[in-house]
Amino acid sequence: MEWLEEVTSMRFVVCVVVPVTLLLAASTRWRRKLPFPPGPTPLPIVGNMLMMGQLTHRGLAKLSERFGGLCHLRLGFVHVFAVSTSEIARQVLQVQDAVFSNRFATIAITYLTYDRADMAFAHYGPFWRQMRKLCVMKLFSKKRAVSWASVREEVDAAVRAVTDGAGAAVNLGELMFNLTKNITFRAAFGTQSHENQEEFIAILQEFSLLFGAFNIGDFIPWVSWMDLQGINKRFKVAREALDGFIDKIIEEHMANPKEADAEDSDMVDEMLAFFEESRDRTKENEADELQRTLRLTRNNIKAIIMDVMFGGTETVASAIEWAMAELMKNPEDMRRVQEELASVVGLHRKVRESDLDKLPHLKCAVKETLRLHPPIPILLHETAEDCQLTGYAVPARSRIMINVWAIGRDKSAWEDAEVFRPSRFAPGGEAAALDFKGGCFEFLPFGSGRRSCPGMQLGLHALELAVAQLTHCFSWELPDGMKPGELDMGDMFGLTAPRAVRLVAVPTPRLTCPLY
Repeated sequence: MEWLEEVTSMRFVVCVVVPVTLLLAASTRWRRKLPFPPGPTPLPIVGNMLMMGQLTHRGLAKLSERFGGLCHLRLGFVHVFAVSTSEIARQVLQVQDAVFSNRFATIAITYLTYDRADMAFAHYGPFWRQMRKLCVMKLFSKKRAVSWASVREEVDAAVRAVTDGAGAAVNLGELMFNLTKNITFRAAFGTQSHENQEEFIAILQEFSLLFGAFNIGDFIPWVSWMDLQGINKRFKVAREALDGFIDKIIEEHMANPKEADAEDSDMVDEMLAFFEESRDRTKENEADELQRTLRLTRNNIKAIIMDVMFGGTETVASAIEWAMAELMKNPEDMRRVQEELASVVGLHRKVRESDLDKLPHLKCAVKETLRLHPPIPILLHETAEDCQLTGYAVPARSRIMINVWAIGRDKSAWEDAEVFRPSRFAPGGEAAALDFKGGCFEFLPFGSGRRSCPGMQLGLHALELAVAQLTHCFSWELPDGMKPGELDMGDMFGLTAPRAVRLVAVPTPRLTCPLY
């Protein structure tokens, strides 16, 4: 009978105790699993995809008012986390920087950047570090005199264009886009050919449309092969156009090589020199798999050129236009900037680059413009692994959208957050200690951490010099008797957040000397 009791006891353990123990363990694990942050309730399969039109800098700011500084959405099978406060941005960009240092790429971006052969969308790792080094040490370095000279010469050309208008209304939005387009084109290719520029701008515009196009395959991967929207054909045509354009330029540079440090070298020259260096290193270390991985290819050159053109054209043009608009809308601040220019520079000459560090009011106005109108309103990141953020679960490969525009207007961090007040950055102002180098998370116009903008110094130089010359050389009035308070300050969402209505104003020369 003892054996029967033993069997019965074993059956009890197997049939009752073990399942209950497993159930309790599973229940404990379930209870310990962190929840997602609050957010709008998702629908089956599509999640919150019906809200796609609201996922702009302004739309996400409204969601944060309802759900808090960390908001969760599900777009198809993709988790998206919107960050709208400086403290959570610090967690992403500093405390857990390594986890959040990847950039997510849509199907369009992956294809058009030659499978992330660029710096902007390459995953964090040895290859990305190599691309970052190329950009910081070579392409955007102050040692590249040709890039900085192109800023000075093209800003002077813009001033001449305004002068030639003989007091007629000037479309400053178009003027500034042409200015920054010319700067980046010259820095990249070393040419001022307008014929080539127009061809490349057409390619850029198509890429911009494709980068921003809604593709259902990005959110529901198992339908991507069907190409329901016919977008894959446009990818192929666009990349073939880029191949044809840049291949021709590369061949021209290879046929007439220049030393990378030559005074008139451009970015293609620098990358070709880097290309040769990486090839030589690979030959010397054939057995080194890392060296083979880091070898620079022609596709890298094409992809990085796209980064330079996208990152340096619309962003800087938009910032200059916003700065001029804010100064025209706030005549007292315009008066302070112009009085400072008259005092430091004088009315007998134009602004020189050496004058910029002596113009604190101008620099404060630029900082305030970047707070209210950051060049890129939303920073895009992706998680490399499962992690947690402020007590909430964040799965691997989640998309993180850091709303820099909302952080710069956070009423809990900024006094009179919606008001253009440059004096806040002046000595004694509440924001005097803040800078935009990435260490002050209330103020992130150029990002922070590993993914901060490598071209910040060159872009900022173009912004400050253009605003200084335009405000010093001319007085500006709004057309048709428009009052400053009537100026439309609406924006639209895209790669940047440019003005919805181009800024048009009438100039009057201020200087006593000829402008050219």
